[in-house]
Amino acid sequence: MSESLQLEAARSTAAAPPMARQVWNLLVVDDEEQVHTVSKLALDEFSFAGRKLNFLHAHSAREAKAILQNHNDIALILLDVVMESDTAGLEVVEYVRNTLGNRFSRIILRTGQPGQAPEMEVITKYDINGYMHKTELTWERLYTAVYTSLSTYRDLIALDANRKGLEKIIESTAQLFEIHSIERFAQGVLEQLIALLFVESDAMMLHTSGIAAAGRPPEAKYRIVAATGAFESMIGSNACESLPGEVRDRIRGVQKAQGLVYGSDHIVGLQPGPQDLVFYVSADTPLSLNDQRLLELFYRNVGIAYANLCKLAEVVKSAQ
Repeated sequence: MSESLQLEAARSTAAAPPMARQVWNLLVVDDEEQVHTVSKLALDEFSFAGRKLNFLHAHSAREAKAILQNHNDIALILLDVVMESDTAGLEVVEYVRNTLGNRFSRIILRTGQPGQAPEMEVITKYDINGYMHKTELTWERLYTAVYTSLSTYRDLIALDANRKGLEKIIESTAQLFEIHSIERFAQGVLEQLIALLFVESDAMMLHTSGIAAAGRPPEAKYRIVAATGAFESMIGSNACESLPGEVRDRIRGVQKAQGLVYGSDHIVGLQPGPQDLVFYVSADTPLSLNDQRLLELFYRNVGIAYANLCKLAEVVKSAQ
């Protein structure tokens, strides 16, 4: 590890602020303990999209494989090439990409012996996302590499979650005449919404029952039909009995707004129908104006789909 990085890392020795509710998992793989220490010092104050880093450590290819097998949410791997063998790091790359089939985790090779693994040959042959010589590594280069890697990882995860959400919605469209079509639709929209917002948040979707068109009193009963994160165990329950008071208040507020309501750490929306559909998502950071426009377009499309779903349900009911 270069002296410049050691000196720049040492300038931040104060205690770190409390860890955010969510973190980015970063795996450091190197047989030199000093590399682990300096890497953590250099990135101790780092954050991306409101989330800090959570460091995992391995000192050999064998330890790295064990950690990777038990953690499928590692965003970035800082990987030494030469450890217990001259190609130990490259074996880890093969394990991640081919054995585990993991195309999401970003991998940056760091080597103190570039002659053992020439950069052009490694970049061409192996599915890695960066290559650094330890002797040339500075704090700025490390910061930039980590930031861009996490940005790419976030986007890849969001695209995959969006694909899964779309699959759920397509599945619900094909099964409209089944009793659980509303639940499947709600879960699919929820997952797609979370992917759209680039958050992995606690979220839920629910609909009301017994609400008159003229008004929606605060004591209306909601049943949670889809949920993620901390709310997942509440599926099927009465929201007024299960949810924290502040969340209930926010849901009651959206009944008056009849649309989307943005908070500093949450979003609430309502789609009217025979059973009003309400969604609530806790967000890491406030949305930008561009993100809000995108969400409103998505919200309108969901409203059209939900209205069609309700009409079809009425047709089925009248035909029985």
